[in-house]
Amino acid sequence: MESLESTMDQRSKKRPDVPSELLRSQIRKHSKSFKTSWVNLGQALYSVWKDKLFYAWGYDKFEYYVEQEVGLPKQLSLKLLKSYFFLEQEEPDYLKREFNEARDASKVPGYEAVNVLRLAKQRKDLLKDDYLKLKRAVFDKGKNASLVRQDLMAILRERKAIDPEAERDKRNELAIRKLVNALNSFKMDMEVLKLISDDIVDEAKQLMTKLEKQLP
Repeated sequence: MESLESTMDQRSKKRPDVPSELLRSQIRKHSKSFKTSWVNLGQALYSVWKDKLFYAWGYDKFEYYVEQEVGLPKQLSLKLLKSYFFLEQEEPDYLKREFNEARDASKVPGYEAVNVLRLAKQRKDLLKDDYLKLKRAVFDKGKNASLVRQDLMAILRERKAIDPEAERDKRNELAIRKLVNALNSFKMDMEVLKLISDDIVDEAKQLMTKLEKQLP
């Protein structure tokens, strides 16, 4: 049986020669187009979903339309739709043509990486600086989804490794600050409105002073 390599080699001899540097440039261009083409599809799917155009085309649900007419699995179509909407709302610069044109093919993120970033943005246990770190990994370095996911897991592990005693002290400090602010608002309102005696206002001031001494 003829090997695949042999078959491909024979067929390649029939193809016209392409200068190697031109071919190299074409591959980079095609790679970039491949990575960004999902944006146009996501944008179109978003329009169909938002305006419920699939009803006019004879489909009861959006997923029926994408599965039967477009040939996309429901989960993939929803991922493309949500990832596009995320870019439109949170990272509109990515949708600008110049954004991707100025980047090497290796640094253009695909939809999977963008989707990981979208899901990370929704996490309440992720700090703003953590998100910005992941954002740079996706948009500046073009990391693939697997590596971005690894970065996210590493960040979350670091968060869990924080000293519980230090975390408790931080919560206590926050609670004291909230109480001090509440007492201060109470004191100012009572001084203006004169609804209670001066003795109680003085006690509020003394309590505020004691609480403030507990703060670092």
